[in-house]
Amino acid sequence: MVAVPHVLQPSERERFRLTLNTDGRSHPVENVLAIATLACGVVAFVSTFWTSAHIIASWFGTLGFGMGLYSQYISATTPQRSLNIIGLVGSFVGAALGIAHGGFLPHP
Repeated sequence: MVAVPHVLQPSERERFRLTLNTDGRSHPVENVLAIATLACGVVAFVSTFWTSAHIIASWFGTLGFGMGLYSQYISATTPQRSLNIIGLVGSFVGAALGIAHGGFLPHP
């Protein structure tokens, strides 16, 4: 039997790091797009709580959804894809409810 102590208890040198580059390579464009997609999704989703903010929800939702689709297409790592999916869902809900509450333009 082979003893593998590092599996049961990680060494002190290996501390947890929050990173989007889990493959060890730098992906600056993909990282920025994933974070921007998440930000647009959060803004669009939160804007749906006020019906008078339908313009913000509609535009940020549409922008985040389009950007998220492209970001998902070029993503390289699983954490990037996770942020993209969260941002895409928030953007879709924000755009849909923003359009339902009044659309892209202010009411006359």
